[in-house]
Amino acid sequence: MFQDRLKVVNEIDAPVVALELHELEVTPPRTDFDPVVAEAEADARAGRLPRPTAARALYRRFGIDPTRYRPSSEALLRRLSREEPLPRINSLVDVANVVSLRLQVPVGLYDLARVRGPLVLRLGRAGEAYQGIAHRVSVAGHICVADEEGPLGNPTHDSARTMVTTATERAAWIFYLPVTERDLRWTYELVARFGRGLVRLP
Repeated sequence: MFQDRLKVVNEIDAPVVALELHELEVTPPRTDFDPVVAEAEADARAGRLPRPTAARALYRRFGIDPTRYRPSSEALLRRLSREEPLPRINSLVDVANVVSLRLQVPVGLYDLARVRGPLVLRLGRAGEAYQGIAHRVSVAGHICVADEEGPLGNPTHDSARTMVTTATERAAWIFYLPVTERDLRWTYELVARFGRGLVRLP
């Protein structure tokens, strides 16, 4: 049975914030989001965004080398330092990338129609891996999110199995670090406006 409501089990006491997004209307990249993306890119290139210190500290806490396995938020920042644009995937993923970039907090997005049972935040077991969006991802000894079928994401890579597409109607959004109430309100507003969806805490 698929979950009717999002349930997240935190087995490693990592400081995550989980949101359930529902009634989504995910579209191809929206032109009215272009100014939001352009402003975020400009601020990143001008050095006006936070440094990736907190995400690196999270990785080090679990014995993960953040220079070898970059948090996704830092990877976006480094992409802009190389004068590359933010990737444009779809309306919801684009929102997540801007939020992750601006806050320097890794964000995971998971299509709940493709998740079985609760999401469990844990360390990957020996030999565990999943098919990422671009390549196969090993999670042995690393922070990961899993369901009854196994790992499906981590703060560096999401999975092909649960990636958000224009068919997604419900999704889990996970901040892999604490965020403020102001940051949450901003996230709610962006999801409502550009993802055409509602947000609730599980």
